[in-house]
Amino acid sequence: MPSLPQERRRTEHRNPASRRLDRLPTLAILRLMNREDRKVPAAVGREIPSIARAVDAIVASIRKGGRLLYVGAGSSGRLAVLDAAECPPTFGVSPNVVQALIAGGRKAVAGAVEGAEDSAANAVRDLRARKVTRDDVVVGIAASGTTPYVLSALAFARKHGATTVAVTSNRRAPIRRDAQIVIATDVGPEVVTGSTRLKAGTSQKMVLNMLSTAAMVRLGHIYENLMIDLALTNHKLRQRGLRILTEASGADPSAAEHALRQSGHNLRVALTMLKNGVDAKGAQARLALAKGNLRQALGE
Repeated sequence: MPSLPQERRRTEHRNPASRRLDRLPTLAILRLMNREDRKVPAAVGREIPSIARAVDAIVASIRKGGRLLYVGAGSSGRLAVLDAAECPPTFGVSPNVVQALIAGGRKAVAGAVEGAEDSAANAVRDLRARKVTRDDVVVGIAASGTTPYVLSALAFARKHGATTVAVTSNRRAPIRRDAQIVIATDVGPEVVTGSTRLKAGTSQKMVLNMLSTAAMVRLGHIYENLMIDLALTNHKLRQRGLRILTEASGADPSAAEHALRQSGHNLRVALTMLKNGVDAKGAQARLALAKGNLRQALGE
């Protein structure tokens, strides 16, 4: 695949503000980086309409039994792995619902796998192994918008009917060809030329946070602004769960703790017990009747 001309690859431009970077004292380096980082939220903010389209597509997909599949290489892939890994404990969803594919596989999470991002064939192999379908949303993440692994993944996904989304910092890059939704955060040149783990990576982290969090809120995995489906897997999280239940129900801590025990440490069931004055069995019946819709089960 021909490379993107330098003048169009924004992520490779030199930043005029940092041309004397190696001559600066520590405080000046840090202040320069901080000034540049302030550009990131604004760049993400300009893409909110596209991010919203992607969130709505993800919600529709998961409601049909589909999945959110992230695909990336290098720093982009590692950010994808991080976001996918946080979804089960935060939102109580199966690890199958949000998945991440990184060029080079597990080895690439902790270190560089040379040449992995250049393999278009491996992207097809990896997505074929996940049995991508038209019910899935595939999000390709590439700051440059030219990574062969990611481009190949989006082309394969679109061919198989999946909804395709690009997260990039180069709007005019080849990644747009097979992306039905393009999220292009124009953060400008990096302080260290081409080091897209900086502003571009920060913008990717923000976008992925928005995609997964907003989708899970829309899917009912948050009550008010509380993690009602939090996995209570250790002492710290059990204590957090108790605080969540106390806040959500308005009950005193002892009543909340009793309900939590009776519910089998299920926050949804415990909250329904406390708000509706029913036992665990009655709360489970209400939730079943509401098909898992917590607000409906609570009569709200």
